[in-house]
Amino acid sequence: MIRRFGAPPQKGRTYTRRPGAYAILPRDGRVLLTYQHGLDPEFQLPGGGIDPGESPLRALHREVFEETGWHIARPRRIGAFKRFVYMPEYTLWAEKLCHIYVAHPVRSVCPPTEPEHESVWMTPQQAIATVGNDGDCMFLARFYQ
Repeated sequence: MIRRFGAPPQKGRTYTRRPGAYAILPRDGRVLLTYQHGLDPEFQLPGGGIDPGESPLRALHREVFEETGWHIARPRRIGAFKRFVYMPEYTLWAEKLCHIYVAHPVRSVCPPTEPEHESVWMTPQQAIATVGNDGDCMFLARFYQ
């Protein structure tokens, strides 16, 4: 059974399943996050939706690059969680199935290519206290225990 974080699904509401791949990216005693500006600004683990026909690992590499400008190596899946949310950028109620990986940020190539995203380095303690959802927070806390 996959653990749920956040509000339970609302009765009578239709949710679209939205699988995604996200990464904890440790380097030199810090962790790389993305800050998403816009309608609902928050700090997040870099990552995002897996497109139809795309593998989770391909999506992870693509999304991390789009949101941070970094190339990554050696991703390793450490778990998953789900949450039921409204995604204003897609005008969509989603059941997000979040696959969490740990990977190594290898090289910064450019600023984030995803609009309204900024890459931010934090200490693990800052990241745990700052990320915008409880699932990201739990996986960060478990990784850094």
